[in-house]
Amino acid sequence: MNSSEQRKLAIAKEMQNLQSEVEDLRKLVNTLLTIIMEEADGIQSGAAPVHAGAPRAGISM
Repeated sequence: MNSSEQRKLAIAKEMQNLQSEVEDLRKLVNTLLTIIMEEADGIQSGAAPVHAGAPRAGISM
């Protein structure tokens, strides 16, 4: 195996690793977006606790 073939194999392996990382990050982002949307829904439905003195405009921070 010459250096060109070794380099191609190394690049292919790195691409697989990067693709795996991208998929993991995509899952994480989707999970975080789901959590954010659920929190917003909880505030609007009144299911989430409201702190004393907080406005009832459905604003979540």
